[in-house]
Amino acid sequence: MKAILKREFFAYFYTPLGYVFIAAYYLFTGFFFFNYNLYGNSSDMRSLFSVLFTITLFLIPLLTMRLMSEDRKMKTDQLLLMSPQSSTGIITGKYAAALCVYLLGLSGVFAASAVIAVIGSPEWPVIAGNFTGLFLLGSVLIAIGLYISALTENQIIAAIGGYCVGFFLMLFDSIAMIMSGSAPGSLLKLLSVRTRYELFTMGILGTDNIVFFASLSFFFVFLTINHFEKRRWA
Repeated sequence: MKAILKREFFAYFYTPLGYVFIAAYYLFTGFFFFNYNLYGNSSDMRSLFSVLFTITLFLIPLLTMRLMSEDRKMKTDQLLLMSPQSSTGIITGKYAAALCVYLLGLSGVFAASAVIAVIGSPEWPVIAGNFTGLFLLGSVLIAIGLYISALTENQIIAAIGGYCVGFFLMLFDSIAMIMSGSAPGSLLKLLSVRTRYELFTMGILGTDNIVFFASLSFFFVFLTINHFEKRRWA
């Protein structure tokens, strides 16, 4: 796993992709931090984190579109399929590499928090809750993007699939409201990523919400491992 993680992590920076992702995340974080906190003269960072929810939904597909599809297109996946490395090690290594790059982009939040600590009185429990929520949200979206990338050799299709999933996740709340009072509406609200994320924005680190995000991540990583294993023995 370590070899795969190292290979995939540095692969992001052999091309502009890693730099573009981190720069874009920093740019959006800096812009909305200036707009809501510095220009707005507020130490409440909840508005910033609320916007970063949407930003994360639409930036993660850029990070995951190449994870599996590039190997299939370049035929280097044959080396992985014949590798003595386990399927679990290969997939979790790729997943961990994307997660590390995502954390580099997310580190801009620490810089913003440090500025607030100097000029005001930040609510550290709220900041910690929001950061945890963003990390868990990213871990789920990376797992989903990894699985979509494993299904195609076209990176554009993988990215579009990631965007579609992100858009669909944003619609869960609206659909649940339309179907309120019904069993499907209640189920959609229970599975709503945004509803659970918003609890983190209030500094509430509920165990059930952490387990929900972790389970969702595990589920899609498992699907990817299973798909890769089937190709290995096909």
